[in-house]
Amino acid sequence: MRAGHREGERKTRDSLQATTLQEQAAAEGSSRVKRANQAYQPKRHSEWSSMAATINQARTSISKMFNGEPRSYTRFNLAQNSDADSSQVEMKLSSDVDDEVGNPEDGQARVTYTQSPLRTYKNICYLALGTLVVFILGYLVGYVSHRKPDVVSAACPNVPTEESQDEGLEVAPLPSMNWNDITNLLEQKLSPSAFSTKFSDFSLPRGVSHEAGSDGDNELANKVLGVFKDLNMKSWNDEHFVKLPHPSSDNPNKVLFGTEVIGTTKGYLAYSEVGTATGRVVYANYGTLDDFLYLDKKVDVNSSVLLLRAGNISFAEKVANAAKYGAVAVLIYPDPSNYNFAGSTELYGHVHLGSGDPYTPGMPSFKNTQFPPARSSGLPTIVAQTITADMALKIFQKMGGDPAPNSFKGSLGTPYKLGSVDNVVTVTVSSTLNETAIHNIFGVIKGNEEPDRYVVIGAQRDSWGPGVAKSTVGTTVLVELARAISEMTRNDHLSLRRSLVFASWSAGEYGSVGATEWQEGYLSSLNMKAITYINLDGVVIGRQKFKASASPLLYDLLQKSLKQVKSPFNTGKTLYDDHAASNWETSILEAMKMDDAAYPFMALSGIPSISFRFCGEYPYLGTTLDTFDHLQASTSYKYAELAAAAANVAGQMALRLAHDHLVPLDVARSGTEIRKKVIDINRRVNQLKNALGLNSTLAKGLSVQWLNTAIGSYGRAARDLQYTIDNSDLENMEMRRIINDRIIKVEHNLLSPYVSVRDVPFRHILFGSGCHTIQTLLHHLDALKQNAPESDADLFRNQFAWATWTIQSCANDLAGPVWEINNEI
Repeated sequence: MRAGHREGERKTRDSLQATTLQEQAAAEGSSRVKRANQAYQPKRHSEWSSMAATINQARTSISKMFNGEPRSYTRFNLAQNSDADSSQVEMKLSSDVDDEVGNPEDGQARVTYTQSPLRTYKNICYLALGTLVVFILGYLVGYVSHRKPDVVSAACPNVPTEESQDEGLEVAPLPSMNWNDITNLLEQKLSPSAFSTKFSDFSLPRGVSHEAGSDGDNELANKVLGVFKDLNMKSWNDEHFVKLPHPSSDNPNKVLFGTEVIGTTKGYLAYSEVGTATGRVVYANYGTLDDFLYLDKKVDVNSSVLLLRAGNISFAEKVANAAKYGAVAVLIYPDPSNYNFAGSTELYGHVHLGSGDPYTPGMPSFKNTQFPPARSSGLPTIVAQTITADMALKIFQKMGGDPAPNSFKGSLGTPYKLGSVDNVVTVTVSSTLNETAIHNIFGVIKGNEEPDRYVVIGAQRDSWGPGVAKSTVGTTVLVELARAISEMTRNDHLSLRRSLVFASWSAGEYGSVGATEWQEGYLSSLNMKAITYINLDGVVIGRQKFKASASPLLYDLLQKSLKQVKSPFNTGKTLYDDHAASNWETSILEAMKMDDAAYPFMALSGIPSISFRFCGEYPYLGTTLDTFDHLQASTSYKYAELAAAAANVAGQMALRLAHDHLVPLDVARSGTEIRKKVIDINRRVNQLKNALGLNSTLAKGLSVQWLNTAIGSYGRAARDLQYTIDNSDLENMEMRRIINDRIIKVEHNLLSPYVSVRDVPFRHILFGSGCHTIQTLLHHLDALKQNAPESDADLFRNQFAWATWTIQSCANDLAGPVWEINNEI
């Protein structure tokens, strides 16, 4: 009987140990989450829940073993074995005996035990079992508390792990969020009612200036900073000392026709050359290159004062074109055909063909920086001034010369003429250049997996006038978006992989000075860190249309967002339904202009960028008429609904970029845009060869083979990247990081390495400005074909090589490590 009793003890220990090890293995099992954009249940909760369940189970067992009735137990059932005299213990897990027992409790073992008449051996058995259980419990506690947490997907809040699914472990369910939950919650927090009461928080009383560096600008900066701090965001102030021009109060700017004073002006063009210029006046329409090509056949514009109407291209481009054709001064006025407001309304703007402080080109304007005196190549060398429509009317009435063509005519109600030799105009521009402290305000919501990578969302804060549409709406959207997402991460269990940086810029009216100086100050830090910039300037200036300008990498993301954001006017429809028409790209997308605040992020820093806006007839930007009354009239009093819709578009794009496993940038779409340019180059090269003749030296030495090979390499790299994505374990954080590295670098690799950032800051070969761009290459091909004086065959060969190798280098990096590159160049 003693031998049988020992055999029973041995079976009991072995069986109980097998049970405990099985429970331990189940608790340690790691689950694979599904692919991106599913919600998850945090693993730490599951681990502690598993441990708690195991402890409770063991505590119950021990309690019942030592405190229960001698012959009746809940966990251990006593029954007489009729087939043997000796004591035997039989233990089975419920999962093994469900067919044998009616309704066993989940996770409990059924034990059949026949008590030995010798209580001494029974007590020894209980003591041994208790000691074993205590030892196993201590091991489990130590293991769980010291093990490293497994990496789990922050993007998948509603996918339970295996631990939470194990039988016998009751885990309290955590709140779960899938992508629809996130977008619905964002929509609730960014409702029109939330905006209708917030606009006044970031506007100043009438007559109070908030020009860059003014007391009003600093007051708004403190308000934004206060909100970020109230939201418990990491926030900071980035101070720069920049040179900003202001009109001289002692010597106002003025215009004379002959000896008659046409008027003195309050409006001005920042960064104009200072001085007095005199010449014959010539009307040159908008001042585009096409306008000058027409005038070349009619009028000599050299040493002339050009009269231009505002619109079509930026003030800076108008002045640069005028200087290129030899003009000595430029006057710009708002024609009633484009600007439906009072003839006495003044215009404000800048004429720096670039961005940032033009007196520290390529370098940051921090205090006490020891940079030698410098001037941006984009600063004009001629004087430029805005005048009112009333002043322009006086000049037109005095002008002679040939009638202007119909395409030049506006709505001043007087004949439009090109001007005669004896029509002499004098322009005087006086301004002072002041070093001004400006403040950029930042707040960050940190990500969990890749906090060092971030999406930047920014808005201009300053304005020359009231600036309601130009700056107030954008600042309000910025702050409310920060508030909504901050609350979602804090209260609603939203978890982001990457960080979101919210930026309030100063000196935007002077050419994105605050934003550009920040980029120049941290250019190396932003590389591979800032993955996208979303611009909120002027997001609501009307209601009839929706327009966007963006990097091709963001086209797909914008399209998906528009398909999810509800229309503010048509129930059951989306913004895509309202504005996409038959071809969404034709209806919505437009080229990004140099005066867009997103432009320097893309062309200077190589960061994929996007600007968008609800628009219509709103001629008040850059005037003192940019008020709430005019914005309400332009939006049919629906500006709050439109602001909420704009915030949802920006919010959805930002959350996708920060939330998804892989950064949603479409490298294939970018390749399509490059391929279009390459096809255009091939066509024009063939035209040039035909025009020059096959025996010409240039034609013989001109081949597009390398360029075609480069774009072919890019296409293969993009397809290989997609294959890697399709066949990789995206739950592996290291693999995600490697793939994201390849995606993020595409835009930056399209910055030409062959030009200096100081001399040519906008180095992007597709969207930049300078001799390195593909657009300049196309213009040069046309000039060579026409044998124009400015054409240069040697320079063209260099430009061609620069473009080719920039594309090839981009393709090489997209392909992955150097040992993965396989090309035949």
